[in-house]
Amino acid sequence: MGLGESMLPEFDHEMANTRRTLERIPEDKLDWKPHEKSTTMGGLATHLSNLASWAVLMIDKDEFDAAPEGQPLRAKPVESVQEALETFDKNVAAAREAIKGASDEHLMKTWTLLAAGRTIFTQPRAGVLRGFIMNHTIHHRAQLSVYLRLNDVPVPSLYGPSADEGAFM
Repeated sequence: MGLGESMLPEFDHEMANTRRTLERIPEDKLDWKPHEKSTTMGGLATHLSNLASWAVLMIDKDEFDAAPEGQPLRAKPVESVQEALETFDKNVAAAREAIKGASDEHLMKTWTLLAAGRTIFTQPRAGVLRGFIMNHTIHHRAQLSVYLRLNDVPVPSLYGPSADEGAFM
């Protein structure tokens, strides 16, 4: 089994947990945010639904500039929970195929994230997959879980029982 295939069970687990969390977003709360400096729940849904697409980008290109011309690239905001789920499912499927098809040699080659031409980081693709894609997803999923709690929406069991679900779901 290659490196990419060995990461797929973790990827699948984290993406399933993320989908379960996205499913809980109340349709009428996409504009809700806990603080003026915070992003909206819809903004988190947009980001989470698109993060997996970075796996394809990272495998297909040697570098990516997230702010060409100095302005950060932004995904089109989702307009519904259903749109977020459809985007998420499409991106996860494409990412999974890209990861599965990547050789160990390719996953050990470096990839660079740029912003306005400036290097943010350079790491082996395998590290980017775990740190920048999966861990980044987990971070924002945790944010979304707090948003759900603050709106009295049951938080799903992810790594163990939640206060709302006494057992693994």
